[in-house]
Formats: sequence, C-alpha cells, structure tokens
Amino acid sequence: MPFEPPRAEDQARRLLAVALPRRWAHVLAVASKARVIGQELGEDGELLEATAWLHDVGYSPDLASTGFHPLDGARYLREVVAPKRVVDLVAFHSAAWAEAQEFGVAGELAEFEDERTLTRDLLWYCDMTTGPDGTDLDFEDRMAEVRERYGPHHYVTRALDAGMDERRAAVRRSREWLMSVGLADQV
Repeated sequence: MPFEPPRAEDQARRLLAVALPRRWAHVLAVASKARVIGQELGEDGELLEATAWLHDVGYSPDLASTGFHPLDGARYLREVVAPKRVVDLVAFHSAAWAEAQEFGVAGELAEFEDERTLTRDLLWYCDMTTGPDGTDLDFEDRMAEVRERYGPHHYVTRALDAGMDERRAAVRRSREWLMSVGLADQV
C-alpha cells in the first residue's frame, strides 16, 4: 500500500497536531483502535489504520476550503494521490452524507463513493466511540456529546437524526464482528 499507516500518521500529524491539538488527540485514539482491529482484519488492516489517521485532516486550517471536513479531507487526499479507497472512506466517514445534505454539499460529496463494507463500518465504529479529546465513549454517549457540543441548531446536530439509523447499524455490525474475532473487550 503506497500510503501505509506511518505515512498517513505523518500527514495527519503535520496537519493537525499543532493547529488542532484536541482534534489530534481524537485522531490518535481513533488510529490506536484501528491498529488493534487491523491486526485481525486481514488485507484491509493497514487500510483501516491509514484511514483512521487521515479521517479528520479536513479540519486542518490549511485544507479547509468548503468548511465541510470530510469533503475537504477527501479532496486533499485525492490531490496527494492517496489510494482511492482511503479517499472515499474519508469522504463518507461516519454518515457524512447526512451532514453533507444539511451543509449543502451533497452534490460535491457525490464525487466520491461510499463503499459500505466492514472496513467502512469499523472506521465509523472507531470514530463514533472516541470522544473529541480521545476518550473512549459508548456510541450513545458519543452521540449525546456531539449534540451537546454543537447545540440544537447546528447542521451536525440536525444531521445526526438523518444518519442515526445507518450509524447505529454500522456500530452494531462492527460490534458483532469484534465479538466474533475476540476483540470486543480490547477496543
């Protein structure tokens, strides 16, 4: 894989660590979960970890062009020739389609594909069970934290309901898989 986890980590660190230290703490924890999961995921293990490092690079002030981080991150990654699956997974992480509709960039997000695989679900799981400062949270607690942090009128909060069934389903499938491979208590 030409965009292996160490290179992805370096990219994310350069874009987030100094500019957005709290976001960087979140990314560190998401990538840590992905690394553990990746050891059991087979050929997609490194892909999952690399994507976990990169999933929030669109928050970087250096990259923000639309202000919608999944889209800005995916466009940046496409420009630096990251693998297409990494780009697409970043674009659609954690039900980004619902937020894109609320934010008004759904047409632009359509440049990318939502692969709807176990790897996608596991990325969402890692993201949606990790708080903004890197703390481990239950899915429902994480969703409550997002609502509280953004407030009732923010597009992210409005999009939670639109994408909630898909988020819950991805987390459920991930938990089932994690239990089947003996990782449920490790991530």
